[in-house]
Amino acid sequence: MSSVVEDLGRDFGGEIIEPGGAEYEAVSGSVLVAGSPAVVVRPSTVADVQKAVRFAADSGLELSVRGGGHAFAGFGTNDGGVVIDLSKLASVELVDKERHLVRIGGGALWGQVAATLATHGLAISSGDTKSVGVGGLTLSGGIGWKVRKYGLAIDNLVAVELVTAEGEVVRASAEENPELFWAIRGGGGNFGIVTAFEFEAHPTTEVFHGKLTFPAAEAAGVLQGWADYLRTAPEELTSTVTLANPFTGGPEAPIEILVAFDGDSQEQANEVIDPIRRLGTVLADTVVRKPVADTLEEGFAPPPGIKVVNRSAFVAEESVPEVLKILAEVGTSERSPILALRSVGGAVARVADDATAYAHRQAELMVLVTVVGPAPVVEAAQPGLDAIWARLAPHITGAYANFLASATDEDVAAIYPTETYKRLAAVKSQYDPGNLFRGNHNVRPA
Repeated sequence: MSSVVEDLGRDFGGEIIEPGGAEYEAVSGSVLVAGSPAVVVRPSTVADVQKAVRFAADSGLELSVRGGGHAFAGFGTNDGGVVIDLSKLASVELVDKERHLVRIGGGALWGQVAATLATHGLAISSGDTKSVGVGGLTLSGGIGWKVRKYGLAIDNLVAVELVTAEGEVVRASAEENPELFWAIRGGGGNFGIVTAFEFEAHPTTEVFHGKLTFPAAEAAGVLQGWADYLRTAPEELTSTVTLANPFTGGPEAPIEILVAFDGDSQEQANEVIDPIRRLGTVLADTVVRKPVADTLEEGFAPPPGIKVVNRSAFVAEESVPEVLKILAEVGTSERSPILALRSVGGAVARVADDATAYAHRQAELMVLVTVVGPAPVVEAAQPGLDAIWARLAPHITGAYANFLASATDEDVAAIYPTETYKRLAAVKSQYDPGNLFRGNHNVRPA
């Protein structure tokens, strides 16, 4: 391997980090998963990315591509392979003031993006965590605090610059390579390495954001009332719910409803948020006006030995009552996993299911079930997690790739309906026929 790295290093302008090097321990793993790659390369330019891709292909080793490194399934690292770390490609540039067109490097993090855009009075609906990478979140959809008003992150994407498995640079947009542009909007990192994203941001004010908590005993009524209200609430309101938070009491933990109102009028915010406050006994209310960038939180980096396992699915309107009933029962029972719901709909649902590779447009809610703990605890919780999922199964569909801790064939089939998968496989066969980029929820070439 050393001679191959030596060859790469002759005209490679980035960093090459091997086992034993001073930085290796810090860069060998991803945020949630440990790894021991044979080499980590950090390109400084697009030309470096091209060289790194060709090097990885020639080496025959497993390839992982890392943006923010937050993938629950550990896609940002491996054992014995090559990791291409994009952290040096992190520029954020406003390239067209009138169109609010922003060019963002493939290794940028959303906290950096939000802070930079704030200086221009702009924002992109983009997740809820500062340290999450632009690439990973966007390529699988991107659900942020303005999702009901502005849609997914991919709905605000106008073009990408991508390095293919052959090491060639291509541009994809609605006009250039449109089928590739369709595929990368939801198809993950299957088609190459995106070195730059071009988004159309939107003008923004400050927003009202915070948490409302209710007693666990009121779970059934609060959950149903929340879902009923979100169905007709103004699209300026986006909201999530968490039950059985182990850090605040487990099955006795208060129900936590996070809200984000896209506007800086106190009167309008109260008008929109008050119906949620009236759903039950409010134990705490932290909703305040704040800059959009401050709605993003610091990422969770578990201590060594702690595992995070989760599953996700979507809920159609007709299935909401039964799903909420199950979650209310489970969330107040002993040894409940962490349960969460996210409101979608709104602008997301106004895009046709086949317009992008993200195919679950008509869902009203997304459900997320998570177990956190040492490996023995997580393993012991698995039968209970399976039992909960079996109860939910008749009432849920699909999966959201960014909230899955595994990458089985069943996971891939849930993320991509049959026709979507077939179309993705055809694009894959054109841009990555050898399946070099398989460290993901993998779509195999047709």
